[in-house]
Amino acid sequence: MTVTTRPRASPRVSPCPQDFRVVVRIDSWESTSVYPNGHFVRVLGRIGDLEAEIATILVENSISVVPFSEAQMCEMPVNTPENPWKVNPEDERERRDLRKTHLVFSIDPKGCEDVDDTLSVRTLHNGNLELGVHIADVTHFVAPNSYIDIEARTRATTYYLADRRYDMLPSVLSADLCSLLGGVDRYAVSVMWELDKTSYEIKKVWYGRTIIRSAYKLFYEAAQELLDGNVSIVDDIPEFRNLDEKSREARLKELVWAIGKLTDIARHVRAKRDRCGALELEGVEVRVQLDEKKNIHDLIPKQPLEVHETVAECMILANHWVAKKIWESFPHQALMRQHPPPHQEFFSELRECAKAKGFVIDTRSNKTLADSLDKANDPNDPIVNRLLRSMATQAMSNALYFSTGSCAEEEFHHYGLALDKYTHFTSPIRRYSDIIVHRLLMAAISKDKKMEIKENLFSNKDLEELCRHINNRNRAAQHSQKQSTELFQCMYFKDKDPETEERCISDGVIYSIRTNGVLVFIPRFGIKGAAYLKNKDGLVISCGADSRSEWKPGSLQRFQNKITSTTTEGASVTFHLFDHVTVRISVQASRCHSDTIRLEIISNKPYMIPDTECFQQSALLLKSELVKEVTRSVEEAQLAQEVQVNVIQEDYQKYCQTKGRSLYLLLEEIRDLALLDVSNSSGV
Repeated sequence: MTVTTRPRASPRVSPCPQDFRVVVRIDSWESTSVYPNGHFVRVLGRIGDLEAEIATILVENSISVVPFSEAQMCEMPVNTPENPWKVNPEDERERRDLRKTHLVFSIDPKGCEDVDDTLSVRTLHNGNLELGVHIADVTHFVAPNSYIDIEARTRATTYYLADRRYDMLPSVLSADLCSLLGGVDRYAVSVMWELDKTSYEIKKVWYGRTIIRSAYKLFYEAAQELLDGNVSIVDDIPEFRNLDEKSREARLKELVWAIGKLTDIARHVRAKRDRCGALELEGVEVRVQLDEKKNIHDLIPKQPLEVHETVAECMILANHWVAKKIWESFPHQALMRQHPPPHQEFFSELRECAKAKGFVIDTRSNKTLADSLDKANDPNDPIVNRLLRSMATQAMSNALYFSTGSCAEEEFHHYGLALDKYTHFTSPIRRYSDIIVHRLLMAAISKDKKMEIKENLFSNKDLEELCRHINNRNRAAQHSQKQSTELFQCMYFKDKDPETEERCISDGVIYSIRTNGVLVFIPRFGIKGAAYLKNKDGLVISCGADSRSEWKPGSLQRFQNKITSTTTEGASVTFHLFDHVTVRISVQASRCHSDTIRLEIISNKPYMIPDTECFQQSALLLKSELVKEVTRSVEEAQLAQEVQVNVIQEDYQKYCQTKGRSLYLLLEEIRDLALLDVSNSSGV
């Protein structure tokens, strides 16, 4: 566990390094004492320092980010200018070669290095279409039970924080040989469907190992511009820069057709799932944008684009068909993903909130829920639908990995996607579950061909144990990502004076009523939090004729969709669900825990800005400034601490703190590995 150390009152006690975050190990806890017994393990860093706070998040979530070992790296292929990696002639004979027959390209976020997936679409000789999803063939380079396989299994996932990531696999794979970059030969595992040329109904499907050469590494915004007909964006696509006019025009026409056709197919696939009750849910996703030197350039909310949906539908389709394939071949030991239906009582708050706006949310099935959410639109306030979808998301059960031998077939269903069978196949660079699924798919192909199954498959018992481990690591990844985003938000607002700084004032929307306050969503920063209407002194909020709030003696009365604050003088103010209010943002410091965002309602009226366009521009500017401000403050703090380096070094020596891998870390790794029965993992 991590603790925060502060100066001790008694000089006779030898203190831990003061104002540092440290790791301690709890050894025992006597029943007669309110305090546990433990020992100091190591220093993480000074409180408030960005790297120390990130290290704290990692420790709290049991995330190990030690470098890959020499033994693990020795298993990796070589790809250097002096010794470049090449396609093996034997592999070339065994794989389907798509390099000259298919236009393959990827669509990813800007700056993406770990390109798991690429797409292709073409017209066949019979007039039908062929849709292809091509996924990095990670299992070609990661042998079962090898050192790197055991390490990837332990990590289970790549951890994405607000400003960085910690890879599941070494960069020679994740950012190079298993990344489907443009203009280079790569091994892939492909799923290709023949579709009817007009109805897009699936005629047949093929699974297998391939060799591809991606023609374009597109980013989402560029693909969307091409889809919208804005061809001037090609100037931002590197693959078009050195082409002559004729070649440029021909290749552009081919690419625009492919993106348009993929989108048409995706619309058809999505419509089919919609008819079965697929849900479109809402989450607040903030992405940190890095520059070429890996410095933080901007913090931007993810803007929904149709091309996002296009790529997602193709991936969902591939995952669904691979799930069916591996289950047919190995009905009792296939790794799949289930999303159980949520408990109806979890929807009670969603139904009440929607009722406040005159909407009826039918939660009897995923189909009725999806239809209800589509109809719950307030033309005067689009935030309402976003918040309702967000509340529906929070009511959901978590999707989990499982072994098919441990569940009845009727429990396989994925509620959110409205699919009877689903797995994860499309991201083996960053998810160990997908590596297992790739091995199952290869074994299924071998079984169909009546060939010897070379892949080492897990038994149902071992696979179920592994699924529990992966589910646990996924929860840690999600929690750490959320914590890191909150950390950046706190570090930005921490040095601002909330009383005088205009940037600390923003518009908020009330989305839940509580006994002593309300929950507020701030679209400008993607922040959700509580705003109290009664303070610690027992005073309640009051709003005068100018709508400004102040604290006065009084009481609160909560109703189903509103809460009323009444002062002893008789003045009252009522806050309703989905009211827009003006909120002051500050940071609530904690002696022992992480800082948190504090929200205070300062007016019961919306935060007014004269020019909406100026608001949008300033909001984008603020997001950029938020990250720049945090990084600048961190740099200044690091410079200020350089004079204390000798003191800190003495602390390390005094408490035997090692700079390399500590015994504590090694023991933690051994403990994690002990949870996995590696010796029997090859059993069928």
